[in-house]
Amino acid sequence: MTEILFVHGALVRDGAWWWNEVAEQVRNATGVSSRAVLLPSCGEGMAGYDGSGLPEDAAALRDALDGSDAAIVVGHSYGGTVIAEGADHPATAHLLYITSYLPDVGQSQGDIVGAEPDPVSIAVDDDGTLHIDGYDQASFGDRFWHDVTHDRVRAEAWQRVTRQSVEAFGSPTTAAAWHGRESTYLVCADDRSTSLALQRFHASRATHAVELPTSHHPFLSRPDLVAAQVELILASL
Repeated sequence: MTEILFVHGALVRDGAWWWNEVAEQVRNATGVSSRAVLLPSCGEGMAGYDGSGLPEDAAALRDALDGSDAAIVVGHSYGGTVIAEGADHPATAHLLYITSYLPDVGQSQGDIVGAEPDPVSIAVDDDGTLHIDGYDQASFGDRFWHDVTHDRVRAEAWQRVTRQSVEAFGSPTTAAAWHGRESTYLVCADDRSTSLALQRFHASRATHAVELPTSHHPFLSRPDLVAAQVELILASL
């Protein structure tokens, strides 16, 4: 039985919350269930913030795949780097990227986003974690989820912004699971975080690409569009 595994992006926690609307719509339409992978680098592991980085996040994804017969693996933003490192697994049926990255072996998350023309300001703390720097709820929302119309959703999203281990950004990938696998890339044309140029470069590496008229978080603003793409992939398997 196919399922969906969701991998959230950087500097947030509580993956199930971010994907809830998409998961519910897909389940209602198809009966297919889903799970959200917990990322240790965001403090979601048993030990909290313990220095875990990309290798541990990828291991969490592989553990989830070990318990699956077949899975569509969905990665948002940094989640695509986790997929590259961790989704080379027999249970991986299709990869779905949302304003994300398909890195080659040897690239780190920092390498990928380092040349962006308007990078998000991130500060390094003494404990080896990173945090968003210089934003409040309104300014961060205007950059990342400006097309989300519900104040409650915007507030709850801000509450889930968190610290993340610097190792998540500094560790180079040792695998590129997207090579030789069916994949779909959702380009978010109104994204104020990841540039269109960077998105389209990585989308060119995917098997299929679709453009959505959304911000960096389409699963919050237009979950119907994301769910429709998941349903199309399910129908193709």
